[in-house]
Amino acid sequence: MVNAELVKRFEQIADLLEIKGEDRFRINSYRRAARAIDDLTEDVAALAERDELETVPGIGKSTAERIRQFLAEGRITLHEELMASLPAGLLKVMSIPGLGPKKVGALYHELGVGSIEDLQVAIAAGKVEQLSGFGAKSVAKIQEGIGFLARSAGRTPLGVGYAIAESLRSRVAALPGVKRVIPAGSLRRGRETLGDIDLLCEAADGQAVIDAFSKLPEVSGVRASGDTKASILVASPEGGDIQVDLRVLPAESFGAALQYFTGSKEHNVRLREIAIKKGCKLNEYGLFKGEKLIAGKEEAEIYAKLGLPFIPPELREDRGELERELPKLIELTDIRGDLHMHTTASDGRNSIEEMAKAAKERGYSYIAVTEHSRSSAIAGGLSIEDLKRHIKRIRAADGKVEEITVLAGIECDILSDGALDYPDELLAQLDWVIASIHAAQGQDRARVTARTIAAMENPYVNVIGHPSGRLLGRRDAMDLDWEALFKAAAKTGTAMEVSASWQRLDLKDVHIRQAIEAGCRLCIDTDAHDTNQLDQLMLGIVTARRGWATAEDVVNTWPLAKLKKWIAAKRK
Repeated sequence: MVNAELVKRFEQIADLLEIKGEDRFRINSYRRAARAIDDLTEDVAALAERDELETVPGIGKSTAERIRQFLAEGRITLHEELMASLPAGLLKVMSIPGLGPKKVGALYHELGVGSIEDLQVAIAAGKVEQLSGFGAKSVAKIQEGIGFLARSAGRTPLGVGYAIAESLRSRVAALPGVKRVIPAGSLRRGRETLGDIDLLCEAADGQAVIDAFSKLPEVSGVRASGDTKASILVASPEGGDIQVDLRVLPAESFGAALQYFTGSKEHNVRLREIAIKKGCKLNEYGLFKGEKLIAGKEEAEIYAKLGLPFIPPELREDRGELERELPKLIELTDIRGDLHMHTTASDGRNSIEEMAKAAKERGYSYIAVTEHSRSSAIAGGLSIEDLKRHIKRIRAADGKVEEITVLAGIECDILSDGALDYPDELLAQLDWVIASIHAAQGQDRARVTARTIAAMENPYVNVIGHPSGRLLGRRDAMDLDWEALFKAAAKTGTAMEVSASWQRLDLKDVHIRQAIEAGCRLCIDTDAHDTNQLDQLMLGIVTARRGWATAEDVVNTWPLAKLKKWIAAKRK
């Protein structure tokens, strides 16, 4: 929790410094520190306690002092001074699409704009249009941005973004003359939430594609439209609109553009530095040696010409992917079974047999049916007697669908005192036990961590379900000691779940990597409540890939015999 707040404070400090026109080096020092803290897999307070803040790349002496002040006092003097020196509404102005700190600074210093209301008044008076660096087109875009902000969905969960992107991708791919359409940006990297969606298209007649794209039935508004690029608005199921950008490219530069518009800013900066050292120039149009184009049609060529292996899109975040040997990342086809799903016995919408048949159609060789336990009454949790009867129903269902094994499981609540929702003699009758926290998530770090570790120490618990308890954009993660959890998981032989549910993606990427480095096993599950939700597994795969996970790290890539042997080892 403290990490996220520090990231926010440092980013605001950088923005406010830029608005004031401060030194670029100073501004960037706070942006680097914010990113360094955001990438940490442990609480920054633990680093401070060990006096290791300045060992983190991106955290210098000055930013370390600000961190220590925040940890001690809950505030940063510089942040307070900057906030007091500028109108509070400027940060809201900067959230308008297309308005960064530099332009906001110009509006403030030249026109006295301190809020969105001030900006609207200045626009109406014709003052913004006359300002150097703006003009009529800029003003029109700002007005569109103000409207977009008012109805914006904010950050869109990856799963929602995937559905929107695929719908639009398939429509564009069907247009005359289109050779290929590929999503790029943060969606292709698999980031858990998206600010917008990028699509790249190869076609000869860009204008025709752009015109058709801007008139698709999903379009609720057009923010910009040119010869080869358009920005449209599409309604999000989460509410509000999300922006979708389409760029039409010629074949010779498609791969270079795909690389450029996929990689994070930091990854791309590193690539350009490597290119310069080799006497080359790299941009969205290609890799050039002097004026000669030496790579551009396929993005793999870019990496090869720079002497690098192909970097999977999910790893392009400048988190060591250019310095370290890369593992063979897990693929969707590696998964042999889904071990977290619910049926009509609790709050699911399909029967055991229907879930088994749907899993078989997806190529799985086993599943675990895992209803809610008795404390989750609102979700139809099973009493002790209900669970006993349900185990018999699962045993009877196993074999009714050929070539897939149905395991009897449960999602057992970890109670507020650390006890499990069922006695051990009942858990022993099950093949697979998920232990999850659903209540008292606001307990302090020591208590929620101790509860989770207590569950791990139970010989019948195989995996900790959605370990942080977060819901994207709706509920923060619990305040957990991740280092202690992963150490206990590795010691007890308990897997950590990567919930592929679009609302969770829990564990998140940085914690997955930390868990693997600690020697933990993972289990990628959907928590499906109907047959269609089994398709969410790809979201968990993408998230695991962002955490550098291999197939061997994930227990449900194993053959059933190996999985059962692993389960039995803990019970012994």
